Amino acid sequence: MSELTASRVHQAFVGRTSELDALRGVFATAGPQVVHVYGIAGIGKTALLHILAAEARDAGATVIRLDCRHIEPTETGFLQALEGAIGGGDPDMDTLVERLGRLGSLVLLALDSYEVFRLLDTWLRQIFVALLPDNVRILFFSRQRPLDAWFSAPDWGRLVQCVPLEPLSQSEAKALLSVHGMQDEDAAFLARATHGHPLTLKLAAAASRENNVRSWPQETVLQHAVDELSRMFLADVDDPVSRRVLQGAVVLRRVTVSLLQALFPELAPQDAYERLRRLPFVDGVHDGLIIHEAVRDSLARSLHASDPSRYLNYRRSAWRQLVVEAQSAASDDLWRYTADMLYLIENPVVREAFFPTGTVLHTVEVAHPQDTEALAGIVRAHDGSQASELLLQWWRRLPQAFSIVRGQTGQVEGLYCKLRSDRIEPTWLLSDPVTAQWYSHLEQKPLRPGEVALFCRRWLSLNEGDSPSEIQAAVWLDLKRSYMELRPGLRRVYLAATDLGAYSQVAQCLGFEVLAGREVELDGLSYSSAVLDFGPASVDGWLAELAAAELGIKRAPALLDVEARQLRLAEGAVALTPLEFGVMRYLVERQGKAVSRSELLQHVWGTSYQGGSNVVDAVVRTLRRKLGGQSGRVETLTGVGYRLR
Repeated sequence: MSELTASRVHQAFVGRTSELDALRGVFATAGPQVVHVYGIAGIGKTALLHILAAEARDAGATVIRLDCRHIEPTETGFLQALEGAIGGGDPDMDTLVERLGRLGSLVLLALDSYEVFRLLDTWLRQIFVALLPDNVRILFFSRQRPLDAWFSAPDWGRLVQCVPLEPLSQSEAKALLSVHGMQDEDAAFLARATHGHPLTLKLAAAASRENNVRSWPQETVLQHAVDELSRMFLADVDDPVSRRVLQGAVVLRRVTVSLLQALFPELAPQDAYERLRRLPFVDGVHDGLIIHEAVRDSLARSLHASDPSRYLNYRRSAWRQLVVEAQSAASDDLWRYTADMLYLIENPVVREAFFPTGTVLHTVEVAHPQDTEALAGIVRAHDGSQASELLLQWWRRLPQAFSIVRGQTGQVEGLYCKLRSDRIEPTWLLSDPVTAQWYSHLEQKPLRPGEVALFCRRWLSLNEGDSPSEIQAAVWLDLKRSYMELRPGLRRVYLAATDLGAYSQVAQCLGFEVLAGREVELDGLSYSSAVLDFGPASVDGWLAELAAAELGIKRAPALLDVEARQLRLAEGAVALTPLEFGVMRYLVERQGKAVSRSELLQHVWGTSYQGGSNVVDAVVRTLRRKLGGQSGRVETLTGVGYRLR
């Protein structure tokens, strides 16, 4: 970055002298290797990152910034994003770490909006950061304070630094308002009233151009300040079209041209997009626009309260568009649609399951042999001899299937065991009466080729057993990382507990079904099982269904009845031959995507089939006849194959 560019970055930035001095320590050879910058929304974390990046580039350093809001929170997702930022052509961790070491004498790797990356915190702390070469400094910008485990890492815990961001001082607040054109007298008033919160100060400066700022109560708390200023700013948006687009766009996590077209079909979507981009609290990113969360949340609350019908219709329109786009999304882009869909779901049970708003106090990490005593102690404290032996037998056979939960002091306070259906011996499942019930259920309702079931065999807290607790919440959060890693192949999740009733409300909300008649008695206790079937569209299809239910969207009946192996048409059920059913099922599971004839031959006829592809065309013709009025949904793609609309 040139001196001129760096100077321009500094022009709109005031204060933060001590914080900047602390961050400049990463330039020194003996400086911190890991820095956590944290503070509430709108406090100025990203602005501070821009300043540091400008200074670092002027000093000859290489700066890599990754926005965690747009990265799938899995190891694969992070490494792919890193490879896209630094090049190298291979998202292999060792290759990327080596490339970072060759990018210069100093490399700053900054992870912005890190609070949404909690699912990957343990892996980054234990694996990735420990491998970084000496020339790399990693900085985390988050709304949440880092876990204490960051400071107890045996090799580099002493090289971790925290930089908390507090509100601006009165003099700094007045200086910021002056930059935004406020007169001294009004600036002094607003500096007191806004409690030094940078975003609120900027909004106040914008809103005050057409309002009497001195009528604004000084005692207003920060959140009310943001709410009031957001409404004032909305009223001051120049033209009614921009104001209307902004009001609708606040239901979205990420604003795109296609989503604006879905929300406002009567407007020119590109024009609406450009109007939105010009607003001062809207940031352009590589895949759309992001409205600053404090403003977005405030305006969304206001719209929901004043016009709940319009608020709901916007969300419904967004849902329909996201469902269509996700069907043809490339695997690298799928996480964006997952996160967009999650944002539409307001049910706290679902939102908190993926993006906890509170500070997480427990860390989940892979168990090691040295944890045997603590792990066995927790198991035997809550399970009888028979149940304990069954679980510890899994520990002896598959120790890599176990994770432990550590508290703030590093003590082991919980554990859980998860197994994958594609990586386990069936005889081992049958030797455990609990997993034997799951195996039997899978035999009755088998998975398709490529589909995986995840078995959550047991979770236990040192103090609460398998009852609801902070330990259990940490376990379930870690399970969501497995959901992301295994999709789109993950089809089902099985779990067992001695008191499923304690989770009935949450389980019902998420779609779990109790497996009646499959209870297992061990040591006088009954272990009940439940299963969550995500459906053929895996985790993303499940989330879409949860959102549809919350939004009151009635899905059209499924065209294919898989259990009955027949079509569901308005005229009634229509039976299918085995080949017709196989072709139809393959098309349904890839609805909206192109399917080649060779794919159908491989997956329906089998890899050993030696005939020509004309047999596929013949089956499709009979399918279309049976579909009747819906025959047009099976489209022919010249030179490719077929697609189900």
